[in-house]
Amino acid sequence: MQIYDTTLRDGAQCSEVNFSVDDKLAIFERLVAIGIPYIEGGWPGANPKDEEFFKKIQNSHLVAFGSTRRPGKKAEQDELLKALVNAKTSVITIFGKSWDLHVKDALNIPLEENLEIVFDSIKYLKKHVEEVFFDAEHFFDGYKANNKYALEVLNTAKSAGADCLVLCDTNGGVLPQEISVILEDLKKYKFNLGLHLHNDSDTAVASSLIGATKGVNQIQGTINGIGERCGNANLISVIADLQLKMGIQCLPKGNLKKLKKLSAFVSEIGNLGYFRRQPFVGHYAFAHKGGIHVSAVAKNTFTYEHIDPELVGNKRKILVSDQSGKSNILDKTTAFGIKLDKNDPKLKQILNEVKLMEHQGYVFENAEASFEILVHKLTGKYKPFFELLSFHVTDNIDPNDDKAHSEATIRIRVGEREEHTAALGSGPVNALDNALRKALLQFYPQLKNVKLLDYKVRVLPVTDIEATDSVVRVWIESTDGVEKWATVGVSQNIIHASWKALVDSLEYKLMKKSF
Repeated sequence: MQIYDTTLRDGAQCSEVNFSVDDKLAIFERLVAIGIPYIEGGWPGANPKDEEFFKKIQNSHLVAFGSTRRPGKKAEQDELLKALVNAKTSVITIFGKSWDLHVKDALNIPLEENLEIVFDSIKYLKKHVEEVFFDAEHFFDGYKANNKYALEVLNTAKSAGADCLVLCDTNGGVLPQEISVILEDLKKYKFNLGLHLHNDSDTAVASSLIGATKGVNQIQGTINGIGERCGNANLISVIADLQLKMGIQCLPKGNLKKLKKLSAFVSEIGNLGYFRRQPFVGHYAFAHKGGIHVSAVAKNTFTYEHIDPELVGNKRKILVSDQSGKSNILDKTTAFGIKLDKNDPKLKQILNEVKLMEHQGYVFENAEASFEILVHKLTGKYKPFFELLSFHVTDNIDPNDDKAHSEATIRIRVGEREEHTAALGSGPVNALDNALRKALLQFYPQLKNVKLLDYKVRVLPVTDIEATDSVVRVWIESTDGVEKWATVGVSQNIIHASWKALVDSLEYKLMKKSF
């Protein structure tokens, strides 16, 4: 099965995504490394960014993308086709109309002229490159509306020399059962077919897999399914399903384990929030929360896991919450290096404390650093690194320039020594963080590398309390440049909740260093 990636072209049309040339080069290298044979780089001549990208890279995996010639022009005179040839790739993909509605209403030309355009464009390109793929735009809608004409377009492209006829569900509205029937109809024509499916009905992956059972030889899509509107077929899921569920090899041996890192890399480069529950590669794809589930997984992982997570580079995650049982806690305490058995009274104490704190608004399933600190406290393993004596935060807002200036003062004790420091910040939490670090760095220089990555606040629904006076939960993600960890704090005071999460973040780093 050929996998054709269009992350750098179709994926780049995703809202909120804006790849730079360097971004595209970095993603391209990852796609080559994992073994994707066809990687669509963009549309040469369409914009300066793609023009620069194609000038910087020459690689056998690279595919140039464009359209058929314009009406009224000869193929050899069409600037867009010449730009495709000048990109000097060994493969070019062009799209053309296969739905008679588009020919008549969008191009506003006779149906026969569209066939001439398709033929001329492919014939011209085949003189210059090894392979030409033809994307039959809106093919499935076109086939349902006028199957005779849609077939004429495919036959024309084939006769012109197209190496693969890629059937597109451009609007993403055709359901899997319809695609299955149409692909079955096409078997008698012996076409070399590909699929390019959009996800507007949330069925692009399912339809792609059906295609693999109906003789399709190429599947197109994007990493994480990013793309215009609702995106494209998600190649992460497509590849994993093909290899692990259907026995169809599409990546070199051993490369399936690179899927999770590839998925995370594209999300990071695209500045997109990572989908933690994404099948196969998401942070929670193999997360277990219910106590019954955790107990069963401890005995046999296949009781609640459809594959071994390591096959795609992921790992199992046991969550701790008010849904937890003893199995959840035992799994975590063992990972923390604390030996307890199922009859240890401390185990029940931890479980009860977690349920009580979650009732108060805490959530530990995505704040495991705070949970580890809690476990150390309840098992007598906790060593305080400093003691808060007091802190004070003030905000000064200048109405003339609409800027806020925050200052925090803090008194802490480390051993027998007391420190009183002050610091400025762009906001009260930033000022408090700066003051706390300033006070602690002379005692614990390893905190210098700790940085805050993310900060989230949620107002918790509490009955009979006004929204501005209700409980808030603050979640903080931190890093030391090597590891990442998350902490949580809850209070009716947002500064107090932030303080709790900040303290846990720094104490977690110190606690790990002391082991």
